[in-house]
Amino acid sequence: MSEAKGNRRKKPTPGRTRGQIRPQTRTAGEDQKAGALRRGAISVFILFHLFVITVVAVPLKAFSGVKELVMPYMRWSGLYQSWDMFGPDPVKVNAYVKAVVISRDRHMQVWSFPKMEDLGLGERFRKERYRKFMEVLPQPQYAPLWPDVASHLARSLNNPTDPPDKVLLIEFQSDIHPEGDDSPEPVARPNVFYENHLPPGALR
Repeated sequence: MSEAKGNRRKKPTPGRTRGQIRPQTRTAGEDQKAGALRRGAISVFILFHLFVITVVAVPLKAFSGVKELVMPYMRWSGLYQSWDMFGPDPVKVNAYVKAVVISRDRHMQVWSFPKMEDLGLGERFRKERYRKFMEVLPQPQYAPLWPDVASHLARSLNNPTDPPDKVLLIEFQSDIHPEGDDSPEPVARPNVFYENHLPPGALR
């Protein structure tokens, strides 16, 4: 009788499998510590960006050293804003860029980069960086970008039966008249700042 009792197996506890290790749970103190670290990291992130935006936007010579240090990050992140929008010498020219794509059969297609005044509020929010990009693209120091921009436009307008052969990038500029000036609306002056045939492999 006693031997039979000794051979009986203990019933497993409901909800547990033999050999299973119960997962460790964090204590309330650990949760509070993790939350504090998370909030601290977010606060540092926000304060850092408020600081660097102020340093870049305010035209003070005292910030020149810090400005040079953070400028690569500001340009990469798209947070850079030039002071010439406000003063002391605001931009006096309205400019926009168009592209002309010429196919092998000499057909032409004109593509306009987005102009903020022609877009709705939602589209302006999404495409605002086009405006910033177009403001600097025609400048000579950004000439290494021109072939890549031309190739991108050629691929977007590619017709396999009549593929693009040549791309022109044209900047149009018109003077901004001060408020109260009743003179006729100025005519935009075109300037072809890039004109070239597409290199081999540009349409791939």
